[in-house]
This record gives sequence, C-alpha cells and structure tokens, in this order.
Amino acid sequence: MELTRNEAGIETVLGVLKQQFGERFQTGESVREQHGHTTTWLGNQPPDGVVFARSTEEVSEVVKVCATHKVPIIAFGTGTSLEGHVNAAAGGISIDVSQMDAVLEVHAQDLDCVVQPGVTRKKLNEHLRDQGLFFPIDPGADASLGGMAATRASGTNAVRYGTMKDCILSLEAVLPDGRVIRTGQRAKKSSAGYDLTRLLIGSEGTLGIITELTIRLHGIPEAMSSATCSFPSVEAACNAVIATIQMGVPVARIELLDALQVKACNAYSKLDLPETPLLLLEFHGSAAGVAEQAETFGEIAEDVGGTGFNWTTSSEERTKLWQARHDAYWAVLAMRPGAEVVATDVCVPISRLAECVTASQEKTAELGLIAPVVGHVGDGNFHTSLLVMKDDPDEMARGRAYVSWLNETAIGMEGTCTGEHGIGQGKRQYLDAELGDATDVMRAIKVAIDPDNIMNPGKIF
Repeated sequence: MELTRNEAGIETVLGVLKQQFGERFQTGESVREQHGHTTTWLGNQPPDGVVFARSTEEVSEVVKVCATHKVPIIAFGTGTSLEGHVNAAAGGISIDVSQMDAVLEVHAQDLDCVVQPGVTRKKLNEHLRDQGLFFPIDPGADASLGGMAATRASGTNAVRYGTMKDCILSLEAVLPDGRVIRTGQRAKKSSAGYDLTRLLIGSEGTLGIITELTIRLHGIPEAMSSATCSFPSVEAACNAVIATIQMGVPVARIELLDALQVKACNAYSKLDLPETPLLLLEFHGSAAGVAEQAETFGEIAEDVGGTGFNWTTSSEERTKLWQARHDAYWAVLAMRPGAEVVATDVCVPISRLAECVTASQEKTAELGLIAPVVGHVGDGNFHTSLLVMKDDPDEMARGRAYVSWLNETAIGMEGTCTGEHGIGQGKRQYLDAELGDATDVMRAIKVAIDPDNIMNPGKIF
C-alpha cells in the first residue's frame, strides 16, 4: 500500500478540527513531535495535528471528518511502543486518548472491569487494590490499556496469566468510517460469530481505534515470594526454566538476565548480585504454596548447576528486585554515555531458547556490539538492548545487520520476530517470512475494513 500525503485533505481537516475542538486541538511543533515519538532508531514522523479526545463520541467525530477527506488517523496512548507504531508515515491526525482515563465499572464478583483506553495499568491496579483485585499484565512501562491491547502486549507475568489477548473479554472500537462497534458482552466465553475482539487485539490501530475495554481481573494472591538464582551459563538457566515449566510449577514470573545485564543492574540499582546469568522469579498463592513452589524450584536449579538460590516474602525486597528489572533499560543506557538503546524482541519455543540466546550473544561479539539480554523466558521471549552511537554509520549498519539476523534466526527456529513489541514499522520486512500467505489474508481484511487506508497507514504491511 503506497503512502502519499493528501495535502488538500489535511489542510481542510486541520481547519475543521480547530473549529470543533479549540484548545484541545494542537498543531504546535513540540506537541506534534511528541506524538510521533519513537523509542527505536526509526525517524520521528510527526502528525499534522493532535486531538485530545475525551469520549467515544469525540473519537467518532474526528474519524468521520478524516474519513470524508481521506486523511490518516493515528491513535496515541502514552507513546511507549517500540516499533514506530505512532509515527505518522503520511501525515494526518493523532487522536490522543490519554484524557479518556476513567475506570467505568468494576464487577468484583465477576472478576472483570470496564475501562477507557487511556487508563494505565498502574492506575487500574491502584483503583482495584482496595477490592482485593489486580490486573496482571506488566510490560514494564506504565502503558495505556488501549495501547497494550492494540499491540497485544505481554510482560513479566505472562507465563502464568497470559497476554492481553487472554485478558480482554470485549472491546468497543471506532471503525474507519466512524461507526462504533462492540465486539462482545461480559460473558467469560462465547461462540457467537467471528472473534472480532481478538482481531482488533494486536491490529496496531490499523483496523479501528479502541475506545473501551472489558478486562478480566484476578484476586490478589494471599502470598507472594520472589527468588534469585545464579547459573554458570545461559544454557543452564534455560534448562532450569524448561524443567520448571514441564513439572507444572505455577511460577508467576521467571526472568532471565545475562551476565552483562546483571552487571548493568548492579551498577544502576546498587545491587550485589553475582555477575553471571541470573533467573529472577516470583511465586503467587497461599503461604504454604509459595514456599513449596520456591523449594521445588531450588531443587531444580541445583540439579542444573544453579547457585546462590535465595527467596523472600518481604514486600520491600520483592519491590527492590522487580524495580531493578523494570529499570533494565536505564541500566543499559548508563553503561555507555552518549549511546542510545535500541530494544528488540523475539520469541522461540523454550526448547530452542538457550540456543537462540547463546547464538545472539556470539553474534553481537562477532559484530563488536554491546547488547545485554533480558527475557520473559517462561514463554521463550527475550529482548536484546542494543547500545549504539547513532552518529556512527558503521556501528548503525552493524546494529541493523544484527537485528535482521536475530529476527531471521528466531523465525528459522519456528519462533516469531516479535513476542510482544509488535510489527509497526520496524519489523514489517519479516512478516512475510514468518507467516507466508497468511499475510495476504491480513491485507484482505485491512482492505475490506479500511479501503482508503486511513487507519495508521504504513504499519504492519
């Protein structure tokens, strides 16, 4: 789908929206650049204007105006996506839903709630805490739930609680012609027609704009414990993960940090962990249950060479450890002043995880690059944080070569080029290799729903 700017249409739409929304429609350079923000090496492509919407009706109004004049629309939540999802590749209008941030309903007995798309995961969990409930998906960043649904986000808890596709019962969305649809009810299951909920989850704003979500919740566990364990190699750590999953230990989180990432976290978060491959775990359940889970893992780890196994139920210690994990990006950034971090992710069957991680480390060494590894290894997903000097053309070329190699290697291992970051602009070139003719079906769906290609054009395809 070739992209060209519709100059006449954009000019007309700018005038209409300024009259309709007044101060909530912004065309200043700094605001526009913020809404074209991308945390990759992709260039910033700002929209021509930004609408700060406050309701589904307002989103629909904006979409109808843009549809009439065939002007692109890009949804914006908090801007934490990692593959250029919010760039305005052909200009157009960014619809910022951050002010649509209300928790509309909580059904404690049914373990679900209804929220607007601008609600962030932290805000939702603060709202739910007094009711003994929580929302488990934790991608690290305090992302908006609408954005997390649009990119099919995952995170540290996915090994036990699943990803966004597992946690959403239904959606409300505005289609490219401005119609508002609801994809389902609050029932825990349904066989009523096509699964439009999951069609929109992961569609990256290319089929519609999510304006309301009905989300599954969980009870806050009676007890939680966190654990750390060091290993002589990445392979040994991955073998511990595989054995843990195969034995059915209901671990809530299981994260791998390679030696370089541990070194970065020690320096940044003032920790004193052994600078060898590390597993960071969390167990949820009853007091007796989490103790049993921790002890079982300790035995597994010892069998494959794990050392220094330590677990705690102290909330202070757990918070310190997981904050260090969430600060991994900043820890890596501090390793090389002046450099920038390019985060990428792949996911492979866990039986191939050690092979893939080890190969990625060997490849970065071969190319003379720095790329610490951290991963949600319970489901075979890992990230490399590539440190590059953007003003060094040779290093940038080696960095791009590495990212291409990693994506192709993961696909060759029957994995995916992205476990949770999404395709956006950054990974479009790998989709055909991964899915083959299935991408033609995806393109057909896109054309059928959005024939004028105004919904986040230039993403996925």
